Amino acid sequence: MNAPLLSLYFDGNCPFCAAEMKRLRHWDTHARLDFIDIADPAFDASEQGLDLHAMNLQLHGRLANGDILVGLDTMLAAYTMAGKSWVVLPLRIKALRPLLSMLYRQFALKRYAFSRLMGYKQVPDCAEGVCRSRHPFLGD
Repeated sequence: MNAPLLSLYFDGNCPFCAAEMKRLRHWDTHARLDFIDIADPAFDASEQGLDLHAMNLQLHGRLANGDILVGLDTMLAAYTMAGKSWVVLPLRIKALRPLLSMLYRQFALKRYAFSRLMGYKQVPDCAEGVCRSRHPFLGD
């Protein structure tokens, strides 16, 4: 088995973030992505040579060659590697990048509030025999 091409460092306590990583994991049929929950008590950012505070401000990724991606660049790479580049098509438009980057940073800072507003709940994948994984806009 080949090593993943991109490791994604995400906040597993953020309902929206966790749902999107679950979706990416489902789409990643060629195992190009690795998912690392920075909210896991066992996670140590210093072992990765990274700063946990910075990782909490924006999504981070590490390419197989060791290069670090941050924010929109991480999302662009992840969705493309999962075979869903159409989802992040606007991120490829240079004229939109500054605006989208600013909006993303604001979203990331307020991700818990946005998660609630978008209908995401902080619940386990399965509780009392009922499993919930539906994205409120994209479905399953």
